[in-house]
Amino acid sequence: MQFFIDTANLDHIKEAYDLGVLDGVTTNPSLMAKEGITGEANIRAHYKKICDIVDDKVSAEVISTEFDAMLKEGLELAAIDPKIVVKIPMIKDGIKTIKALSDKGIRTNCTLIFSPGQAILAAKAGATYISPFIGRLDDIGFDGMNLIEQIVHIYDNYGFETEILAASVRNPLHLIKCAEVGADVVTCPLSAIIGLLKHPLTDSGLATFLADYAKGNK
Repeated sequence: MQFFIDTANLDHIKEAYDLGVLDGVTTNPSLMAKEGITGEANIRAHYKKICDIVDDKVSAEVISTEFDAMLKEGLELAAIDPKIVVKIPMIKDGIKTIKALSDKGIRTNCTLIFSPGQAILAAKAGATYISPFIGRLDDIGFDGMNLIEQIVHIYDNYGFETEILAASVRNPLHLIKCAEVGADVVTCPLSAIIGLLKHPLTDSGLATFLADYAKGNK
């Protein structure tokens, strides 16, 4: 399973990369704004900074919602760096844009997926990734993980090459469940990745080892 970090914070991206487990980055206008990055030129410059840190797979999101504008913007984003994956919303013109970009060999990430039907359409259009938002489904009383299971089953049935990128992953338990059901990728905050390191028995075991070592070296 691949680990992406969902942020526009360069320090968090560097920390995850230095940990040695980071496979990519996702971000969006809200996360950019959280870091004080606004305006088209500044946002695109920030994408380039992210690309300079990581090895590959930086999702850069279009803002337009109509086909011609989305295609133009997608081509411009892809031109920033070969590591860019163009992030497209799950709307009718988004599907058309995914098809057009895929035909040009440009990788895409279809975002805001909330149903198996949407996942099927994105895969048929040639999306490289789809992003089902499990946490947001949980928020409204649905089982977000069940959606991941459904999509894994459907994609396995038909051999779709589109990768399932579980988004809105908020904690280590989400991460583990995604691994159990077969998500190809998870994207989450740095805290969720770091949370996988923690277990009280690890802490107590290490403390015992160090204490015993100290006794034997007095």
